[in-house]
Amino acid sequence: MTNDRPWLARLNWYWVFQLAGWNFLPLLLMTMTPGDSHTGRMVAISFWGVAAGLVISDLWHRLLKAQVRNGIRINWKVILVAILVLGTIHTGVQTVGYLVIKPFGEVHGVAWLPGALMFWWGVYLVWNIFYMAVLSLRRANRFEQEALRLEIAAKDAELRALQAQVNPHFFFNSMNSVRALIYEDQNAAAQMIDQLASVMRYALQSGQNDTVPLAAEIEAVQAYLAIEKIRFEERMRVSVEIGMGLEHVRIPPMALQTLVENAVKYGVETSPTGSEIRIRAQRMDDGMIHIEIANLGAILPFANSTKVGLVNTRKRLALALGANANLDLTENSGWVRATLTLPEAA
Repeated sequence: MTNDRPWLARLNWYWVFQLAGWNFLPLLLMTMTPGDSHTGRMVAISFWGVAAGLVISDLWHRLLKAQVRNGIRINWKVILVAILVLGTIHTGVQTVGYLVIKPFGEVHGVAWLPGALMFWWGVYLVWNIFYMAVLSLRRANRFEQEALRLEIAAKDAELRALQAQVNPHFFFNSMNSVRALIYEDQNAAAQMIDQLASVMRYALQSGQNDTVPLAAEIEAVQAYLAIEKIRFEERMRVSVEIGMGLEHVRIPPMALQTLVENAVKYGVETSPTGSEIRIRAQRMDDGMIHIEIANLGAILPFANSTKVGLVNTRKRLALALGANANLDLTENSGWVRATLTLPEAA
């Protein structure tokens, strides 16, 4: 199995900085001393210090990781004590190096010791400052990722809850239509149940997704309209016009269904002569997609169940497609228009 992570992400940055930092130290010291002092023994004692620093700091690093894993908080008092201990240990190891390698000849007296201690304490102070800064940045990044994960989970849960509200709302109204037709035409009622089963199948399958292709949603809407066509006959007239290439535009499942249902309920059902229902999807000049469901009639004070459907549609659009997606309901020249506006990239 290939690793698709960029090679920079696969590097062990801890060891990259460890090696770079500890090797920078002797190189810096050499640039600050005369060239004639760069003897083989001097270079050897310098890299003796590098090796000691790598081992000592890595052991401290492992101890810190173990403390963090065990939930033990590391405060600056502990760090300061550790700096004194680590610097002292390194000075001792460096002293052994002086005795073995003898870069300056025989080591006499201890006058050099306070300066060496101060130097190595300073080195480990810098090491711990950098290490704690990296830990803090990593912890902040982890908290940010966790917050994002929780936000996505909350968004998904809210979307599922809204979908769970929409589907029963639709089926409740559809079953009322079937009940009304049973007493008038049993054959037509049987056809209506077949269409309803088709819509139910779509609702169950699409309910697992945040969005579905417009073509699939239109197919379900047409099945629903076939149900209502049996009921209203010539009182309901339907026209559907989908722009070229818009079949794959993504929308929340059952979003159009809610709007078409309102058009039937408040445009066809309330009018003795019925109404035409126009469904039109088109690409606008600004690149946005407009999907319009229009019916003859007026905006009426909707029942609570319908308000839930419209409010939920707006919320589901925002959750699934972002702030650029919205729903407008307007009345003009005797037509009520529900217009979905959404980005094509969705």
